Amino acid sequence: MQTAERLTKIPPYLFMTLRNKINAAKAQGVDVISLAIGDPVDPTPQAVIDELCRTAQDPENHRYPTDEEWGMLAFRKAVTRWYKRRYDVDLDPKKEIVALIGSKEGCHHFALGVINPGDLVLVTDPGYPGYKPSIWFVGATPYPVPMKAENAFLPKFADIPSDIAKKATAFYLNYPNNPTGAVATRPFLQELVEFAKSNDIAVCYDNPYSEVVFGVDRLSFLNISGAKDVGVELNSLSKPYNMTGWRIGMACGNPDIVKAIATSKANTDSGVFNAIQYAGIAALDQCDAFIEKMLAIYAGRREKVIRTLRELGWTYEPPKGTFYLWAPVPKGYTSPEFCEFLFEKCAVVIAPGSAYGQHGEGFVRFSLTVEDKRLDEALDRMRAALPRLEFS
Repeated sequence: MQTAERLTKIPPYLFMTLRNKINAAKAQGVDVISLAIGDPVDPTPQAVIDELCRTAQDPENHRYPTDEEWGMLAFRKAVTRWYKRRYDVDLDPKKEIVALIGSKEGCHHFALGVINPGDLVLVTDPGYPGYKPSIWFVGATPYPVPMKAENAFLPKFADIPSDIAKKATAFYLNYPNNPTGAVATRPFLQELVEFAKSNDIAVCYDNPYSEVVFGVDRLSFLNISGAKDVGVELNSLSKPYNMTGWRIGMACGNPDIVKAIATSKANTDSGVFNAIQYAGIAALDQCDAFIEKMLAIYAGRREKVIRTLRELGWTYEPPKGTFYLWAPVPKGYTSPEFCEFLFEKCAVVIAPGSAYGQHGEGFVRFSLTVEDKRLDEALDRMRAALPRLEFS
């Protein structure tokens, strides 16, 4: 007996590796503070919890989920209202929305529904580590598209070789971006739509951080004329409503791609538990103020980290999105080496940029999803233990 050859292409999942490292240190009595993993620690809105508890009492909701292939129509209508209110985007809940068990599985079902074996698929580099495995699983090949600091971590379409662009069948992008925190602009998204149309490329625009921006406008890929012709946007309730463990999101946009995702899901899972979909409706309809509350919290943490980094020698201006800070590595270190140095000196864990792709080398990622008291402790340790750092 042997396992599938496709699994040999997949490196250890970054966040499992980090958790193992943290757990091993804790077992030895080390007080580790992790600023590596983007998992909100602040509570889910009470209205969402209350709706889950209420609807979980109904035995009807304990059966297979309603409209399991597409998701409950009531949830899809709530998504329609949310997109209209937050982004002025019109969606047909019956044809242009499918409920997801989080946007991560949407990336996978997009691959199953759109990409064929042997296809070439564009993927930003650095990028979310979950994209490449989905591409490999369907027998396709990822082609890394560099995102560089001098271009505000936006890919330059003109730099993609024309033969590669013509051969590519799909493109995975994510803005506000994990890991860099970069945000897209309207002109960039317009250029993306034009690039996809001219090269017959299906766009998987992964947008779970859409609400987490600082001092710039929120944007949906679907705000752009023609976006529905070329792709879908994935979104999630995880980040705006602190619902990472609830596993609920949505794919919206091109009806053919949405249908392909729904068909893949219907033959893979049985949908989202009804009570969680009802709780999702409560989040989407009732919790706009909660988003603003969390943005204020993240803004405060963000300023604390930036201030400390500048005290230690960093001079960069961070991008305006997500609850991450993507910072250059000090002179004399690779990104894993600096992460190891920080861990040994301070018992503080951060994520190495190289884990997000070859073009992530030279950077590290700090997460703001940690209690304020623990964040203050981590920053105090850094100020006490680290020398003033030098940068190239």
